[in-house]
Amino acid sequence: MLTAAGSAWGAQEHAARGVVTGLDAKKRSLIVSCEAIPGYMDAMEMSFAARDAKVFEQIRLGMTVRFTMVEENHVLYADHLEVSTAADYGADPMQAGGLTALDAAMNPAKMADIVQPGNPVPDFELTDQTGKAIRLSDLRGKVVVLTFGYSRCPFPQYCFRLSNNLAVVEKRFKARAGRDLVLITVAIDPEHDQGKVLRDYAASFQADPMDWHFVTGPLPVVKQVAGLFRMNFWASDGYLTHSLHTAVIDRDGRLAANIEGNHFSAQQLGDLVEKVMDRPQ
Repeated sequence: MLTAAGSAWGAQEHAARGVVTGLDAKKRSLIVSCEAIPGYMDAMEMSFAARDAKVFEQIRLGMTVRFTMVEENHVLYADHLEVSTAADYGADPMQAGGLTALDAAMNPAKMADIVQPGNPVPDFELTDQTGKAIRLSDLRGKVVVLTFGYSRCPFPQYCFRLSNNLAVVEKRFKARAGRDLVLITVAIDPEHDQGKVLRDYAASFQADPMDWHFVTGPLPVVKQVAGLFRMNFWASDGYLTHSLHTAVIDRDGRLAANIEGNHFSAQQLGDLVEKVMDRPQ
């Protein structure tokens, strides 16, 4: 009966989706923080083998992927693997993406400033909610998770969701926060989000200023920092239209992952962050 059940389970295939949290091209293996598959499994992190070595030429840490989960001879495979969009712009599905593409076409030189995974992130300095200067270079030796937002953002699935992801990560790794992990939310509306407003914005997420910095600075500097991660924003009818990015920087100051969009869970982000924290420098 056990043999029959094993054979039946092995013949099953399931459409799966998740965030890549680990890669080993030499071994043709990857780790994916998978979304739940109704009636089959809860959301969880799993290891897979890939039959096609070419898939490792296109996937990076933090990318959202779709694939077919197949078990053969007690080995889990990720077949038909392809990169999937992680963006869900809700009420404004095209504007941010369209403006980003237009900006890239009109300002090709800016593309050279975008940090690619594995490369060092240039140093920058901004000021946090307590008035303290935060330099990226001072955080060397710690994993940094960085995202963007502004207090007047009217859509909960944008800035609130990204910063709330950080709040969940801070809680999950509370024992390591400040020692192994630092969180940064860059306020992209510096004319408004400063002083008490910035402090209140940070307090709304119960951010501990010892390990989670809500930072701002002169608009040109904020734009320069955003540009490192291909994050763009534009003023529009009193609000900001912006793209969505969450970056993970490793202990050596190199970009481990740049997650585009907002269609990923705090658990998936946490799984990725844990892998980066635990890997050797």
